[in-house]
Amino acid sequence: MRKLVMSCAMAGMIALSPKSEARLPASVTPPLAFSQARLEFGLASWYGDECSGNPTASGESFDMTALTAAHRELPLGTKIKVTNLYNSRSAVVRVNDRGPNIAGRVVDLSAAAAQRLGFVRQGLTPVQVEVVACPKFQDCSYVWQNQGAPTRHAKPS
Repeated sequence: MRKLVMSCAMAGMIALSPKSEARLPASVTPPLAFSQARLEFGLASWYGDECSGNPTASGESFDMTALTAAHRELPLGTKIKVTNLYNSRSAVVRVNDRGPNIAGRVVDLSAAAAQRLGFVRQGLTPVQVEVVACPKFQDCSYVWQNQGAPTRHAKPS
């Protein structure tokens, strides 16, 4: 009973407290609401030295040591969490290029991101892609909203 009273008192204090002044950096909008969040499943590949220094769709030079990605539809600058479904390792990367240009693949990652996810040797791995933050003044919810369920591949056992 004592725990219940304390919990109710704490909840009341939180509810009546002034709103927090904490804010996200101006360069990003809050993540999508849980009901709007979309997951995409498919294959990830990586690219590295052969593309080093080439211009990306965002205009910057490709840096294989940066945590970046190429995605067909998400706005450039979007931060996504990519999770390797074989080993559960994940990394947050920034979309700065367009691709992949091969059917069945959902994202191309930099060599550094592939290293962090642990699939450099394999070259390809099944992944889950989740939008973490969109660039300012961009709405990422439209990307998968009108397409029904995003691409889904069987999760490896």
